[in-house]
Amino acid sequence: MQSNKSTDKPPKTRPGNRFMPPDKGPDQDERFPGKDGREAGFPKFILFLMLAVLGLFVFQRFFSQDISPEISYNEFRTFVTGNSLAEVTVKTSQDRSALLTGKLKSASDLHLTNGSTVRTDRFMVRIPGFDRAQADSLATSGVQLKIVQSSDELSNILILALPWILFGFAYFFIFRRMSMQNGASKNIFSFGKSRAKLVSEFDVKVTFNDVAGVDEAVEELKETVEFLMSPEKFQKIGGKIPKGVLLLGPPGTGKTLLAKAIAGEAKVPFFSISGADFVEMFVGVGAARVRDLFDTAKKNSPCIVFVDEIDAVGRSRGAGLGGGHDEREQTLNQLLVEMDGFTTKDNVILIAATNRPDVLDTALLRPGRFDRQVVIDKPDIRGREAILKIHTRNTPLSAEVELPSIARSTPGFSGADLANLVNEAALLAARKEQTEITVANFEEARDKVLMGPERRSMFISPDQKKLTAYHEAGHVIVSKFTSGSDPIHKVTIIPRGRSLGMTAYLPLEDRYTQNREYLIAMITYALGGRAAEELVFDEVSTGAANDIEKATEIARKMVRNWGMSEKLGPINYGDGHKEVFLGKDYSHVREYSEDTALQIDVEVRRIITECMDNARKILTAHMRILHEMSARLIEKESLDADEIETIIKSNGAIAGSPA
Repeated sequence: MQSNKSTDKPPKTRPGNRFMPPDKGPDQDERFPGKDGREAGFPKFILFLMLAVLGLFVFQRFFSQDISPEISYNEFRTFVTGNSLAEVTVKTSQDRSALLTGKLKSASDLHLTNGSTVRTDRFMVRIPGFDRAQADSLATSGVQLKIVQSSDELSNILILALPWILFGFAYFFIFRRMSMQNGASKNIFSFGKSRAKLVSEFDVKVTFNDVAGVDEAVEELKETVEFLMSPEKFQKIGGKIPKGVLLLGPPGTGKTLLAKAIAGEAKVPFFSISGADFVEMFVGVGAARVRDLFDTAKKNSPCIVFVDEIDAVGRSRGAGLGGGHDEREQTLNQLLVEMDGFTTKDNVILIAATNRPDVLDTALLRPGRFDRQVVIDKPDIRGREAILKIHTRNTPLSAEVELPSIARSTPGFSGADLANLVNEAALLAARKEQTEITVANFEEARDKVLMGPERRSMFISPDQKKLTAYHEAGHVIVSKFTSGSDPIHKVTIIPRGRSLGMTAYLPLEDRYTQNREYLIAMITYALGGRAAEELVFDEVSTGAANDIEKATEIARKMVRNWGMSEKLGPINYGDGHKEVFLGKDYSHVREYSEDTALQIDVEVRRIITECMDNARKILTAHMRILHEMSARLIEKESLDADEIETIIKSNGAIAGSPA
């Protein structure tokens, strides 16, 4: 299986900065009072709600009760028999007791239960029970009778307050938590506020001295920073400040690191935000955040606005299913309007980064919006050496370590890969309790990055181990005897990553173009493992699935995209039109006939078949080497380039010679 794969500086002081005074921290925003910009609105809201519920309970419990004087039941019977009652209200409870409040026909001296006497026509009495017979007796005597079912006052209060309590919890757990993510505005009414974070020179210690391998990009961005620091220098000869700079490049090449370096170098406010921060579940929020971001930037000009992963919001319009005008398109439209609305006096520069420039809307890429497009590609050998020097500045290296040699052995590595390589080497050295990082640590770390971590605990049966050994040996031998192929770095049958075995290749140089000979060699040695299984075991397995997939992909691109078929000629039979309703990632409209499609399939099959026959021919001619290399793999589990060369020479063969 083929595998292609700072010293901190003291913070500067800037007294009298009109944007961020010395006594205000960088994370505090004047729009959001409180510690770290957090509002105190939610605690006050809960406090007022609890006080209101408590006040309602106290009022109903103590102030809404009947204040009529209470008399004894005997005196009440005297009023009944004396026909002195004018009206009676009966409140019954669940324990069948009753509270009677009433009015006499005329004021009288009442003997209260506490022993005192009062003259009034109102009274209250408690009786153990009240039934229908008593009610009929009172009604017959002409008393105005009213019966009500009493209830628990506390239950009533809770029922009344429950909706407000639920609203308070919903406010906190849903709206509040949603709006507090990523430093957003801190209340339910602030969804439209921008989530951009102000980055000050006190927070970022990365400068252009910490960036290597992208010298041209650094020069472009240094000029951009100079535009903001001294615009008069360019304006006096008619130059205009660029409105936008787009950083393009594959993942791990240092786009975000360059933005951090700009923040460390610029003496102006720097706002940082991700493209995904504009997207929200509520309609119109993205556009509102764009407006708020640029309004804030204009108020604090000159300044820089950095949008990372802008493809999250800047994809081509009309790519939604059904062509609907969705929320993302509204956000993009607002972004286009705001970028067009800049004037040369605004002194606001938008810097964006993406690794998917092919999906960006063309209106976003035109001059006047993103005036400059800076391509940040993977570093060459000199760039890799410079990057390794930066990452090993604070790392103790043994005297035998030569960074130029490591740079030559890591073609195709990005800046992030090299940083990971140094870190893995340091971890391996620390695990072995070494005081310095050695060449062996770097080689082991490189194998881990190229082929994945070892899985030595995985149990493999002897038959499966033998099959894997012949498969990997087939890759090695076909590669060694195929002209134009990459040199072998290492072969192993120790499970790494998701593979039972792996053959790693290291190109001699950085390849920017690939010729037909090299592509045919790639297909041939990719099929070497499958050919070895057929010749030795007279059987095939699923272990070659990934190899067949890679070989077929290369062959199809040779025929359809790169014009490397003599029969079909130098014509691109590519993807054709893109369906606007499904977008670039999911649509494919064929622009050629069924007959041409058949010819493409025939050519792809011919290339694969010829490469497979060539792989069988090579292995048949060097079967003794195949058996010996497989046996050594089963014995040692891994072979490096020197050991492979020794096995080949011991059998009297010369690598690279025809079979």
